[in-house]
Amino acid sequence: MTGSPRRRPRALVAAAAALTLTLTACAGGGADAHGDGGAGSTTPLSELEAVDSPRTVTGQTTAELADAEIDPVEEGPTQTLPATVTSHDQGGAKKVTVKDTDRVVAMDLSGSLAATIYGLGLGDSLVGRDQSTTFPGAKDLPLVTSGGHSVNAEALLTLEPTLVITDGSIGPRDVVEQLRDAGVTVVFVENEASLDGAAQLAEDVAAVYGVPETGEKLKQQIADEITATKKEVAELAPDAKGDKVRMIFLYIRGNSGVYYLFGDESGADDLIDGLGGIDVASEQGWKGQRPMTDEAITSANPDLIFVMTGGLESAGGVDQLLQDKPALALTTAGKNKRFVDMADGDILSFGPRSAAVLEALARAVYAPEGSG
Repeated sequence: MTGSPRRRPRALVAAAAALTLTLTACAGGGADAHGDGGAGSTTPLSELEAVDSPRTVTGQTTAELADAEIDPVEEGPTQTLPATVTSHDQGGAKKVTVKDTDRVVAMDLSGSLAATIYGLGLGDSLVGRDQSTTFPGAKDLPLVTSGGHSVNAEALLTLEPTLVITDGSIGPRDVVEQLRDAGVTVVFVENEASLDGAAQLAEDVAAVYGVPETGEKLKQQIADEITATKKEVAELAPDAKGDKVRMIFLYIRGNSGVYYLFGDESGADDLIDGLGGIDVASEQGWKGQRPMTDEAITSANPDLIFVMTGGLESAGGVDQLLQDKPALALTTAGKNKRFVDMADGDILSFGPRSAAVLEALARAVYAPEGSG
């Protein structure tokens, strides 16, 4: 890796729902993988030295959370139940009354719901998890989803949940209907894959649990942490447009031949904006996710490509990926082998750790050699 020092995620749910039957597990392996330089560190961003020219850095970097734990904003908040909330089902919004939160399953494509519940101090209520919920404290819960993020109805019903919270990003749909027929309360929450959406999700999930004041605390904490982190990242990122790193997010499942570019309103665009980079997918006018084609990736010509660690491993690593996808090798990122990977269950999980994810990615992008 080279570079001299210089001082200085709404629509994802909707688009991803269409992909859930074709994609394999997002949070499988690779959570502990490292590239040429790990980017987990406790050194404050304000004390890091950014490379002089982040667009020309070479080599792979793994972005790692300095602390993967989720610290609750309050321990075991007192609930006021029953709570009547709006459920945003496919058939439209409707009122649902929640009476029992003793046994809860929260499931979505990115693991944001479970993370938010932990952030509210209500993690003990969870009895099952989706594949993307991999943070400490929750990763040992029984799985209710299988390959492709499909809900396993039998596994879910065996847990005897009293409440299921979801956002509609994983299915099949008839499984949810089975739950309702079995008398399980189901609440669909709106889950915008963005930094702002992470804060709003805290308020919405708190309402389901009957802890609105705790939700306001977590909402404010998430917003404040994101704002503070963005300011620190801005000190590392170049000011001139011509010096800003051209970034793109590539979803890979090499063993299934799946390669998707994430564009505007995918969640990845919000991260790139927070990093002070240029989201070339949005620049190209791409919405949501689209299959990667040779023409698309070469016309985008990113300086840096974000990937999930498990996804990169499924493609055999950087060298094998570039060999199998020659068009990628023609891009600036490909020529410099400039990939930043992060654990599958972290990188697009918008929730209480959003600021920490942004910080880890900033270290990997702007100070890859001095952040360990």
